[in-house]
Amino acid sequence: MTRYTRRTRRTLQVTGVGVAALLALSACSSGSDSSSKKDSSSASKNSAKKVTGTVTVFAAASLKESFTTLGKDFEKAHPGTKVTFSFGGSDTLAASITGGAPADVFAAASPKTMAIVTDKKDAATAPSTFVRNQLEIATLPGNPDKVSSLKDLTKSGLKVVLCDKTVPCGAAAQKALDASKLKLTPASYEQDVKSALTKVELKEADAAVVYKTDVKAAGGKVDGVEFPESANAINDYPIALLKDAPNAAAAKEFIALVQSAEGQKVLTAAGFLKP
Repeated sequence: MTRYTRRTRRTLQVTGVGVAALLALSACSSGSDSSSKKDSSSASKNSAKKVTGTVTVFAAASLKESFTTLGKDFEKAHPGTKVTFSFGGSDTLAASITGGAPADVFAAASPKTMAIVTDKKDAATAPSTFVRNQLEIATLPGNPDKVSSLKDLTKSGLKVVLCDKTVPCGAAAQKALDASKLKLTPASYEQDVKSALTKVELKEADAAVVYKTDVKAAGGKVDGVEFPESANAINDYPIALLKDAPNAAAAKEFIALVQSAEGQKVLTAAGFLKP
């Protein structure tokens, strides 16, 4: 073997080792960068979702059951958080918000009551409709008065309860009555839909015009009677982050849950209509 041949072979061997080393270093660097990017992405994702503290939600009375469920789901998904609710008539809640009551989120039962808040510039985001709701007649169990239509509520001697006209359920009921050219003088006007329903549950009234979701939530305590006029008085439910929200970060996550597929599943199961 010549000196030239030995030298050439040695050079090739060294070159091969060098290339292998460079490839190994490149692979390590690439893997490290990839891992670094992955870790960074994961950390960013986790930090975006990591929220703590109390979220205060003002919500229409008809949302009580479904929002209570979503509140528990939220707390479970975000350890260290607590969701507190104030349920009631949307007009009353809106007045509290514009009056300075500290809250993070407002979920109203109508665009009109949400407008009370937005007109005062007390919402930090534009309201977004997340569900809709339709009216139904709640009667005593077994429907002893044989109520089968909206007109039946005008029968003499029948004790009927309505929500106040300033409350979304009352405004919707009045809209349905006006469209049917019916006049009804209720035994009482209630400040929110749950109060109207309770009158029937306690047998203090024979019937009440409430939402389908409330009849469903009451279970066997009342019977429900659908009426076609309700299709012309369906309420949109808007939700918004409030201005000066004490816990805006967590509030945004709660609103996201309400609007998510998971949140919509809970709401539709309660009888709400999709937006």
